[in-house]
Amino acid sequence: MNVMPPFLLTRGTQPLLISIPHVGTHLPPDIAKTMTEVARTTPDTDWHLDTLYAFAREMGASILQATHSRYVVDLNRPPDDQNLYPGQNTTGLCPTDTFASEPLYRDQHAPDAAEITRRRVTYWQPYHDALQAEIDRLHAAHGRIMLWDAHSIRSEVPRFFEGVLPDLNFGTADGKSCAEGTAAAIFEEACRQRDFTHVLNGRFKGGYITRQYGAPDRGVDAIQLEMTHRLYMDEAPPFSYLPEVAEKIQPVLQRLLETALRVVKPAT
Repeated sequence: MNVMPPFLLTRGTQPLLISIPHVGTHLPPDIAKTMTEVARTTPDTDWHLDTLYAFAREMGASILQATHSRYVVDLNRPPDDQNLYPGQNTTGLCPTDTFASEPLYRDQHAPDAAEITRRRVTYWQPYHDALQAEIDRLHAAHGRIMLWDAHSIRSEVPRFFEGVLPDLNFGTADGKSCAEGTAAAIFEEACRQRDFTHVLNGRFKGGYITRQYGAPDRGVDAIQLEMTHRLYMDEAPPFSYLPEVAEKIQPVLQRLLETALRVVKPAT
């Protein structure tokens, strides 16, 4: 029987690593059979980001992407499941409801402590081992690198915030995960365009990946970009990718990544 690997990794040559932890949609059969009908449609996926960022391979970036749904285990949550936004409504390491507060599991089937541990070992840990190994490889080769944690979300999610989100939401854990000059250069590039709204360290300050691996004093700058789905896809089922819409944001993304590379890569 073929078993879906927990991640896919393309190794690049430049000091740029793009992590896409919520793009996966796979639900292992033993988990899927315990879930509700809405859960099996995985509505809270960061849909199509592997397609949206495909151009980055030609830039020489490494790309690490999840294959399994965030409903199996959330790769951007701490292994001890601490809330990264104390006092705010969030979902956990092994979520039990959707962003719309719909239950993910049929009665009595929510994962218990033993199952959460199994999922953390089986699906969470391999992704993070691969992430750390690729950071180490690129850092050894270049001395300084950029970790770009790529996310997307519906433009309106009342459970978590009021109103419509800005289009581009950058997070650096309030400056802890990314050198000030690096973050400033990237955000200045975002400010040069007028088509998409943007904010730095607003509601999204960066999740576990940004906070855990960002170490600017050791040569690893990390930034999270949470963009709204409407920039490149249909926010309603079946969540179709819209190339004619995506082509407007892709040049902006490319300039942002080029800026990140220019800052972290020493001149030769």
